[in-house]
Amino acid sequence: MLHLIPPPLHRRLLQVAHGVRIRWWRIRRPRLHGCRVLAFDREERVLLVRHSYGSGNWMPPGGGLARGEDPLAGAMRELWEETGCRLHEAAEITREIEQVHGAGNTVHIVAGRTFDMPCPDGREIVETRFFALEALPEQMSAMLREQLPGWLRATTAARPGPPAPGPPPAPTG
Repeated sequence: MLHLIPPPLHRRLLQVAHGVRIRWWRIRRPRLHGCRVLAFDREERVLLVRHSYGSGNWMPPGGGLARGEDPLAGAMRELWEETGCRLHEAAEITREIEQVHGAGNTVHIVAGRTFDMPCPDGREIVETRFFALEALPEQMSAMLREQLPGWLRATTAARPGPPAPGPPPAPTG
């Protein structure tokens, strides 16, 4: 149904809704549960996105988890919704507890590979790009700039070896 709203109006509504959400979090101080996805391509570059609302900083794709939703399933869903990419070899590498506008947020950091080209929806996500680990963008939050190196080390340690030459074979049966 939301696809019927023209993209510029949809982006503006997302900006307004984000402002309302921040105010609500400051008043109510809820417990949030979410995920961030470190999706790597064949060249070991990491996928980052920029939202149409908020700071405009580059960040990993991700979002909220539904009550009881498995973090890996939520990460795959969020990556697909935000970029049109599928996540392979997904693994949770760590969990962070942080404060976001007064709300306590438990964030599952999930890493994996994608063999797809990201495509922003032009509504929630306005830009997607793969970045070499040694050439990350300047426009990132201080918190992400501080945490990302540890997440990348944990991802490298958890990986069994070099990237696969292509997408995994389709299931047979």
